[in-house]
Amino acid sequence: MSDEKAYQVLARKYRPATFADLIGQEAMVRTLKNAFAADRIAHAFVMTGVRGVGKTTTARIIAKGLNCVGPDGTGGPTTEPCGLCEPCRAIAEGRHVDVMEMDAASRTGVGDIREIIDSVHYRAASARFKVYIIDEVHMLSTAAFNALLKTLEEPPAHVKFIFATTEIRKVPVTVLSRCQRFDLKRIEPEVMMAHLSRVADLEGAKLAPDALALITRAAEGSVRDAMSLMDQAIAHGAGETTGEQVRAMLGLADRGRTLDLFDLIMKGEAAAALSELSAQYADGADPMAVLRDLAEITHWISVIKINPASAEDPTTPPDEQSRGLDMAARLPMRAMTRMWQMLLKAIEEVALAPNAMMAAEMAVIRLTHVADLPDPETLVRKLSDSPRPPVGGMPGGAPAGGGTVHAPRLAPVHSAPSRGPTMTAAAPALAESQLQVYATFDSVVELIRGKRDMLLLNEVETGLRLARYSPGRIEFEPAPGAKADLASRLGQRLQGWTGARWAVSVVSTGGAPTIAETRNTELAQAKAEAAGNPLVQAILTAFPGAKIAEIRSPEVITADAAEAALPVAEPEADDDWDPFEE
Repeated sequence: MSDEKAYQVLARKYRPATFADLIGQEAMVRTLKNAFAADRIAHAFVMTGVRGVGKTTTARIIAKGLNCVGPDGTGGPTTEPCGLCEPCRAIAEGRHVDVMEMDAASRTGVGDIREIIDSVHYRAASARFKVYIIDEVHMLSTAAFNALLKTLEEPPAHVKFIFATTEIRKVPVTVLSRCQRFDLKRIEPEVMMAHLSRVADLEGAKLAPDALALITRAAEGSVRDAMSLMDQAIAHGAGETTGEQVRAMLGLADRGRTLDLFDLIMKGEAAAALSELSAQYADGADPMAVLRDLAEITHWISVIKINPASAEDPTTPPDEQSRGLDMAARLPMRAMTRMWQMLLKAIEEVALAPNAMMAAEMAVIRLTHVADLPDPETLVRKLSDSPRPPVGGMPGGAPAGGGTVHAPRLAPVHSAPSRGPTMTAAAPALAESQLQVYATFDSVVELIRGKRDMLLLNEVETGLRLARYSPGRIEFEPAPGAKADLASRLGQRLQGWTGARWAVSVVSTGGAPTIAETRNTELAQAKAEAAGNPLVQAILTAFPGAKIAEIRSPEVITADAAEAALPVAEPEADDDWDPFEE
């Protein structure tokens, strides 16, 4: 068997052995150094933070510092363990009998905690302190936490507890109150890039600065993630690793091309944007990744617009920084927030769509069509800056609502005004008394509507051109399309409803417009007046294809609101009422 030592990944090979090697956690290191120097070492610590920032590593360094005896065997607790004495080497290799690591993700029950409780009363076999390191402590069950409380509050002097967790909110407050808490923060990009560059030099590997920047950005502040990605990048590059190789390894789209796509979308150039998306797809970019990159760029430019200094990110190349500053100066914040909301919706659609590329293309089409739409505030500002032509009798315009404009007008026409003179010729006394409530033709129309004969009502409104009317007598000219038996059916229905005889006859000429024709004429006039309003004109110009779909008066709006209002709740019945009581 070969004596050659097995390869060790960079994340383990360069794991910090002392607090001096721990990067990005200066506040915690300072607190622990002062506590060790003043001999004010707590009996329990809890380390929290995202993955790969040094929680377990810090726990092991504390364990070594508590038990280090120095090269000569006479040293005491220190924040700079020597790494040479037997306790330091045994703890680093994970074989020290008095430093016990437990994974709470796999040992969650009361029985596992009972083993700790039973063993804490015995002194350490060879070390100064007996140290219990419980990783992912938030995975312990509620009963296990409760069983640990008493021991955690008053442990023997020779026992120290060190907890590590990524979900600090899942740890009971009763446990947190018994521990000294340290929040480990994400590593800053500058610190991370310097650390990766130093490790690469020690490994004799060559990574381009843009490659290190991509790795740092992908790691999101996690040292372990960054070291694992750099390990993979060194193997992928097989020599000097470039940014393009790292981008291909991570499956990322070219950020420069993504910025080009973003710019085309914001300019409303749909054809060019679709061509760029197709080209990136042909080069191997994932549609979902492209949309995520667009969302990331939207957020980045929005932040730059609020705080231009945030563009100076060491992980961002200078040319991208300049492009970001230029876009932030050109693009309004309303457009950026709209872009963000639509991209979030598009990402959901791509995840659910059977074809991700089709969904991405539809998203790009939507984005390009709304990118250059002005907001209502801009429209009002343009209107206020331009002179208003006089508009006779036209009230102010209504605001835009999507692609449809609602403008005010007079109340909608429900029935035509009286056609022809109202006859007062003498009739038999009985008939006159029965028909006196139908003095105009409008009252006849309302009678038909009240009887809910919608078919007859529609025929009367669209096919009857009134020539002459008096109570009990109707003369009309049929409109094109009117049924031949309209006169006879109308007379029969009116006689049945009123109890009096109605004479309904047809003439060839002299009829006034039908109710429907009159209503349409008034509606067309109202729309023409609304279209002449300057604000409505500005809205129609800003939103191509928009049209005036409905015109409503304030009175109609108020009536509709009153009709839609919830009825007043009836008072509740008396709780003391007994249905069986006499």
